Amino acid sequence: MRDFFKSTRFKILLAFLAFLIGIMIYGVTKGGYSLSGTSFVNTITKPFRSAANSISMKIEHSIDKISNATEYYNENQRLKQQIGELNKQLTDYEALQDEVEELRKLVTIKEEHEDYVLSVPCEVLSYVANDPFKSFTINKGSADEIEPNCPVITSEGLVGITVEVSEHVSTVRTILSPDLSIASVCSSSAADTGIIEGTILDAANGNTRLIHVDIDNQLEEGDLIVTNGNSGLFPKGYAIGTVKSVSLDSSGLSACAEIEPCIDITRLTYVSVITDFDGKKEAETDED
Repeated sequence: MRDFFKSTRFKILLAFLAFLIGIMIYGVTKGGYSLSGTSFVNTITKPFRSAANSISMKIEHSIDKISNATEYYNENQRLKQQIGELNKQLTDYEALQDEVEELRKLVTIKEEHEDYVLSVPCEVLSYVANDPFKSFTINKGSADEIEPNCPVITSEGLVGITVEVSEHVSTVRTILSPDLSIASVCSSSAADTGIIEGTILDAANGNTRLIHVDIDNQLEEGDLIVTNGNSGLFPKGYAIGTVKSVSLDSSGLSACAEIEPCIDITRLTYVSVITDFDGKKEAETDED
C-alpha cells in the first residue's frame, strides 16, 4: 500500500483530483453556486463537444460538396455562360456607340460639304502586313458603291484612296505612301502649292512630305495643307496635315516640307469613302 502512494499512477490520480477540485472552486467563486453533476460534466466536456461539432460541420460540408458536385458544376457552367453573354452584350454596345459616333461625324462632314456622296462608316479590318506606309482594308466594297480611286477620309482629314475593291472589302493606300501623289496647297497662302508624296523615312514617323514647293515659299511651321482639287481625284480644300518643317530638296532647286497628317494613320478604326463630289463630275465632263 505504501508503494502505491509513492507510485506515478497515484501522483497522476492526485493531480487529476486537484484539477477537478479547482474547477469546482472556480465555479463556486465565479457563479455564486456549487456545480451540479450535470453542470460539472458539461463544463468538463465542453471543449471536446466544441471540437466534435467543428469536425462534424467540416465532414458535413465535404460530404455536401461531393454529393452535390454535379449540381455545383452545372451552376458554375450556367454562370460562366451568363458572364459570356453579358460580355458580348457589352462589346456590342461599345461597337454600337462607336458606329453612332461615326454617323455623327458623317453628319458633320455632310453639313460642311453638301456635294459629297459618302459611304456608310467603314470599319478598318486590318493593316496590310509589312507595309511601312500603313495600307489597310475596310469592310465595304463595290456592293456599297465604292470603286477604285475613291478618296478615303475621316472628319479630321484625308486618309488616302481606294486601290483594290471587291464586293465587300476594299484596300486603302494612305497619304504616307510614295505611290500616291496629291496636288496640295497651303490654306493660308494660295501661292504655296506642291505635291503630297510620302517617303519611307517620313512614314516611319507617321508623317508625309510636300514636294515641288517654290524655293521662295512662305510656308511656316503649323500651316495647314489642304487638297488643291485640280486633278478631280480629290475634292478641293480637304485637310491633309500641318507643316512641321521646311527645307530645300536634294537638288537645291525647290523646297519641300515635312507634313504631320491631321489624323493618326496608324490608329484608325472607322473611315468614310467619298463615292462622288462636284469636282469629280466636272473633271469627268472635261475629259469627255
